[in-house]
Parts: sequence; C-alpha cells; structure tokens
Amino acid sequence: MSKVVFITGAGRGLGRNIAREALSVGHQVVATGRRTEDIEKTLGGPQDNLLVTTLDITSLEDAQTATEASLDRFGRIDVLVNNAGDFFPGYFEEISPAQLRQQIETNLFGPMNVTRAILPAMRQQRAGHVITITSALGVSGMEFTAAYTASKFGVEGWMEALRYDVAPYGIRTTVVEPGFFRTDLLADGSRVWPELSIEDYAPRTALMTETWKSLNGKQPGDPAKLARALLTIADQDEPPLRFVAGADALDAVQSKARALLAQTEESLGQAGHLTLGSTEV
Repeated sequence: MSKVVFITGAGRGLGRNIAREALSVGHQVVATGRRTEDIEKTLGGPQDNLLVTTLDITSLEDAQTATEASLDRFGRIDVLVNNAGDFFPGYFEEISPAQLRQQIETNLFGPMNVTRAILPAMRQQRAGHVITITSALGVSGMEFTAAYTASKFGVEGWMEALRYDVAPYGIRTTVVEPGFFRTDLLADGSRVWPELSIEDYAPRTALMTETWKSLNGKQPGDPAKLARALLTIADQDEPPLRFVAGADALDAVQSKARALLAQTEESLGQAGHLTLGSTEV
C-alpha cells in the first residue's frame, strides 16, 4: 500500500537511497534537505509522487513549514524517517564547546524538531511511524567519538521514552542502529574536525584522523540494502522497536549487552557489602 514517507537529509547518503527506494516501490515521498538543488539532481525532475522542500532540521520553523507543505500536497504523513545528521569526531577536550553544542543541536534536537512538527498530524490520523537513524555508537561508545556518541545516546533515550507517549494514538517508533555503511557521514560536509589542539592528544589525534579519513567510501555496509530493509520495516503493522543493521553493529550491540549483564551481576554481588550509614546501597 502506498504511503507518504517524509525523509530528512534526502540529498545525500542513506537519505538519498531511502528516497530512491521509496519512489521505486510506489510511495509518495517528501524529500527534504538544506539544499533542494542536490535533491532534485539526485531524484530527477518534478514527479507527481515527489515533493522536494527545504528543511534545516535545527530550525523548528523550517520543520513546521515543511510539514504544512507535505500535508497540503499529500494530505497525510505516514512515515517519518529522521535521517539527517553530521559527525564531529575527536577527543572530548579538543572539541570546542561550540562544536559540541552544534553536534547535539543537529543530531538530537534536529530530529526532535521534525518529530514535534509532524506528530500532531499523526495523532489526528491515529496512525504513523517514526523511524530515527541513530548508530551503533548510540549503544556503545568508542574512542574519538565523544560528541557524536553523546548525541546518539540522547536520541536512543528520547526514542525509547517517546514510544510510550505516542503508542495510544496508533503511532509506532523504531530506532535504527547502523554500523559502518558507505554513506556520506565521513565525507567533507558531514564530518567536522576538532577546532582545538592539545599537545597531550596530538599524536593520537593525528593517528585517529588518518584512520577515519581512510574509512570513507570503504565501509562494508551497502546503504541501498539498508534502505530496502527500512522500507520493509515501514510496511509492517508491528515494526520493531530497534533494528540493528550490519554485522559490525550486531557484534558491538551484543558485546555491550553482555558487558551490561556482567556489570549488573557484579553490582548484585557487591550490594551486600556496600552500606551508606545504616542504609544498604
């Protein structure tokens, strides 16, 4: 059944693949991004089932305007894909406060803005599906990703709680945790290097910078396959709450789950020995 699919960051990377796949299977697509000319170049000229509109996800006003345009054109929004984001790699102390705020503003408050704009229409419909792309780094942190990981952990927590808010109105949620896919996240324009330099970190920063640069375009995951998988999920009556994508992501999430269980068992073992005054911890 044809659905109206609203996609952020549709001009490049995974968003571009999702938009193409959605159009190919007959969905009506709202393709949004900061540069509409890039989207139009990617998806072709005017089409009856395609609306291309400007959206900077850090602007709630933009999100509301894009939502209104979508409803005017198609009358409803069935699936929201929160895909747009950027990547600020680096060691925490070398990422400036302004960069850290920008990372959180884009990757956390950005999808919140778009979702806030679209949820009223979904509630009125008593139906809808919010799919938000997070990352395996939203489950398990790694070196040189403090800002990005913080933003994605925030998205994970928000989405886990949001499901309870909207489920009574027929709205479903899914968080998608990809590993390394050949998107544009590591390309110039999506990736921003640290503004600060600290001598203690310099040798490690130089090594990690070259390592991350070398990964661009060589990631094992195929974004076209992921796009097809996401649209399959969007067609399900009971979509999964979490979709872990890629063998590397599965390994990372399973490892984190095992570590949490082990740490919990250790905490239980220590609980009988820890007291605070007369009150057991």
